[in-house]
Amino acid sequence: YSSDDADVMRQHIQWAQAAGIDGFIVSWKSTEKLNRRLAQLVELADEENFKLAIIYQGLDFERDPLPPKQVDSDLIYFIDLYAAHPVFDIFAKPLVIWSGSWKFSAEEIQSVVEPKRDRVLILATEKNVEGYQRVADLMDGNAYYWSSVNPATHPGYAEKLAAMGEAVHDKGGVWIAPAAAGFDARLIGGTSVVERLDGETLRIEMDTALQSAPDAIGLISWNEFSENSHIEPSQTFGNRYLQVLEEVRTLPAPKVSDFDSSGPAGIDLGNLGPFTALFFISALITVSLLIIIIRTHRMNKKKV
Repeated sequence: YSSDDADVMRQHIQWAQAAGIDGFIVSWKSTEKLNRRLAQLVELADEENFKLAIIYQGLDFERDPLPPKQVDSDLIYFIDLYAAHPVFDIFAKPLVIWSGSWKFSAEEIQSVVEPKRDRVLILATEKNVEGYQRVADLMDGNAYYWSSVNPATHPGYAEKLAAMGEAVHDKGGVWIAPAAAGFDARLIGGTSVVERLDGETLRIEMDTALQSAPDAIGLISWNEFSENSHIEPSQTFGNRYLQVLEEVRTLPAPKVSDFDSSGPAGIDLGNLGPFTALFFISALITVSLLIIIIRTHRMNKKKV
């Protein structure tokens, strides 16, 4: 389908709403084409009473970091145009996730983030505790994108997520834990395959993510067909994975310990319901990133 097609965007929104999803998190950086598509999605989301957030693509096609001045300019563009728009009214401030933060120095991140944290929440995308701690005092939390983990064969998988969640909460930040329906790298030249098991992989990964006491679960993905992680309705799977998601959402959540986010970067999450769901969607409208299911925790509601 065409990513410029408003009818496609509206259909995605309506499918997501029917499955109990409240919004998309849009993968974006500022180009003429992507800005046009983002503007159209914002308009449609507003009409459909649907929420949006941003995951900013900080790496280029070769996976090299963009110039910090470009990142700065792009985020200023987004903030000036959309920070006050009601479709981004999910947390106390609009949510921006900086994809590829691990490729930037702490000094580069600080120069971009520091002037903006009064208007938006900016999360890192670090891959481990050490990486997050490198930028913990500069960012408002961490969203971990881990689409290829095989829960049946990866030792220490649950422990790693739990340790990352604890590290983020120790700093008073927002922790978004990953979960996926499956993975297949063969279409993009790789060999790794994580079988879907008719929804069992999604159930296991959602449960494991919840055990890390997240503020949200990032489900990978809405329509990343090239990695076979999509849950969007398809010829191959029909509506199966929206059905599985709805089943998971209606089951009682595993019991996790409360935490008190009283660290120096304590975030005001606003009034969150116990299971509000969102998707990260690519601004190409190949939705390639995360769904989040927001959980309510006892948090220090201090403005940053």
